Amino acid sequence: MLVRKMHEAGVRSEHAYMAAMASIGLSFLSWATSAKTESAGIDRADRWGIFVGEWAPTFFGLGLALAQYEK
Repeated sequence: MLVRKMHEAGVRSEHAYMAAMASIGLSFLSWATSAKTESAGIDRADRWGIFVGEWAPTFFGLGLALAQYEK
């Protein structure tokens, strides 16, 4: 039902795959810049990278579900 509603709203599997790749890139960027912010006393910097990185499997799963529905 969720996949059908997303498909009717115009969301395609390519959009979910692109969101997953963006999540991976944002996670890497956050991790790479966390060294600078952590030295300033912010301990949560790399936790944000981990949090964003956990979005990728969800987006990949939605992309697979949408691809299956599109067939």
